[in-house]
Amino acid sequence: MRRLAGLLVVPLLLLSTAACGDDKGSDSTSSKNGLPAITAGAKFGEKPTLAKGEGDPPKELKTEVLSKGKDDAATLKKGDAIEVNYLGQQWDSTKPFDNSFDRKQPFPLTLGAGMVIPGWDKGLEGQKVGSRVQLVIPPDMGYGAQGQPPTIKPNATLVFVVDILKAKSIPASAKGAEVAQDNIDLPKIGTNTDGKAPKVTMPKKTDPPKKLVSSYVLESDGAVVKNTDTVSVAYQGLVWKDGKLFDSTYAQGKTQQFALEQVTLKGLKDGLVGKKAGSRVLLVIPPDQGFGDKKQQSIPANSTLVFQVDILAVM
Repeated sequence: MRRLAGLLVVPLLLLSTAACGDDKGSDSTSSKNGLPAITAGAKFGEKPTLAKGEGDPPKELKTEVLSKGKDDAATLKKGDAIEVNYLGQQWDSTKPFDNSFDRKQPFPLTLGAGMVIPGWDKGLEGQKVGSRVQLVIPPDMGYGAQGQPPTIKPNATLVFVVDILKAKSIPASAKGAEVAQDNIDLPKIGTNTDGKAPKVTMPKKTDPPKKLVSSYVLESDGAVVKNTDTVSVAYQGLVWKDGKLFDSTYAQGKTQQFALEQVTLKGLKDGLVGKKAGSRVLLVIPPDQGFGDKKQQSIPANSTLVFQVDILAVM
């Protein structure tokens, strides 16, 4: 299946006002427990710089809390939608290979969903919002023997400084008032709220609409989605012509999180903006707001796309 992540502009890490902690990160340049030292920007929210690691890197994942969030702050658990800022470099380098501070856009992910390298999922679980954490990730929990040439060499140990900005628990399903689906020329979407994939019934021998369709299946009373929001969603994507499924979070047993400003599929972004968080939405996206005349793996050129999207949360 084609993954929706391919429709986003994403940082290397992927296969607002920050929540504040005590904000008393040390300005010391000395390393802790043999980990590379922060040489500048030591406080939560500041872009850090890191010294080169000394000696042989650890063979196991190391997590160091550099500054801890408030005692009553949320603790991260698997399945949470989170936003972070981060900087990453290789153990034996002083040059970062990636960071979100320069992009001025926090990085969203669903913790434990396999959206990032395993060292992140394991190292961030149990940490508090408002914390600054340093992770040292061995190759088997990073990019392994293959690396990510030319940016990351094979068998590289990675060092990250991560500021945990936000976290939100994600419901299993959209919920809300059922909205009549009385247009026989449009697909019908199931209204189950058990977290399983809703049934999508395609219309019979009907030409697809030429304009974007964005309509409620279940209408919640949540906040209206803005084009600057980061959303957590569950979804299915099908090709109108044959009803073939080309992507599904349900098949993976995981939700997807993304910043709408980074979504490159115009009809998907435009169809979600203005809808209410917690709702289930039908989107029918004509080719000129989809992939146009470009074939995309299992999606033929000039395809009309059908999406069922549960807008589970807005960060």
